[in-house]
Amino acid sequence: MNCDQPSPVVRMRKFNRYYTNLLGLLNQHLLDTEFSLTEARILYEIGGDSENCSAAELTQRLNIDPGYLSRILKKFEKKGLSLRTQSMEDGRMHPISLTEKGKETLLEMDSLSDRQSEGLIRNLSATKQKELADSMELIQQYLSPEQGEPIQIRHDLRPGDAGDLIHMHGWLYAKECGYNQAFEGYVCKTLFDFLKDYDSQKDRIWFAESLNKKVGMIAIVKHPDMIAQLRWFLIHPDFRGRWIGKYLLAEALDFAKKAGYRKIYLETTDDQKTAIAMYQKAGFTKTKEAEDASWGIRHMEQTYELEI
Repeated sequence: MNCDQPSPVVRMRKFNRYYTNLLGLLNQHLLDTEFSLTEARILYEIGGDSENCSAAELTQRLNIDPGYLSRILKKFEKKGLSLRTQSMEDGRMHPISLTEKGKETLLEMDSLSDRQSEGLIRNLSATKQKELADSMELIQQYLSPEQGEPIQIRHDLRPGDAGDLIHMHGWLYAKECGYNQAFEGYVCKTLFDFLKDYDSQKDRIWFAESLNKKVGMIAIVKHPDMIAQLRWFLIHPDFRGRWIGKYLLAEALDFAKKAGYRKIYLETTDDQKTAIAMYQKAGFTKTKEAEDASWGIRHMEQTYELEI
């Protein structure tokens, strides 16, 4: 560990102290209202689930002491903000909902919260505002792994896509296979040829993205005589073992069939065992193999083909 760099725990605690102070969460009342942070949160929870909300659910959801929650609910009822009724389906259940006054109060709290957040980012550029929001979503995803990272698939080419593709290939193949800079140069050249002669009817590249970061890719590249090449199939290590690889491969093959290609081929190396298994399952057969050391390490170059 770098002794000059504080540990992640120390840095997280420093940020927590900064952020709670920035939002005024330690103040007795939140956003200069009559409500404490806990009371405001309970008000939000009731307003967001007014049809099925109950004291038991609030206790579990917020991990709050039942007695403390009961006192807050009584305070809300006394002020005319919420009410408890007996369920028509189950007499033991007492759903909690906001009154009209409670709904108006919640709208006012939302407005105050929006104004506070807008004030915090007002002097930031649109780009920095987006980066900040993306970072906050990333924190939420990392600390809530059971939710899984949101994945989007797209096949339109955008500025920066080429650089990201080259970077991912250079970084990942150096890390996992020991390839040198010659491999990155090879990717640059093949991608340059692809972009120079790009035909949206016959060529296509797909990107899988999570929180605006690329986590996977694949492409179909046109060749003469209605032959297509499958290229740049890569999944980030943190996102392997999920549906992304299978989905991208299926999309690429489906596009090639609809584009009228009669054959698809791909070139890979024998160390790409997981990808090779996927190719074989999709119907590709090995047609060529030769030893090579072009990228600083000896490996077996392999060619696979699929008749459509």
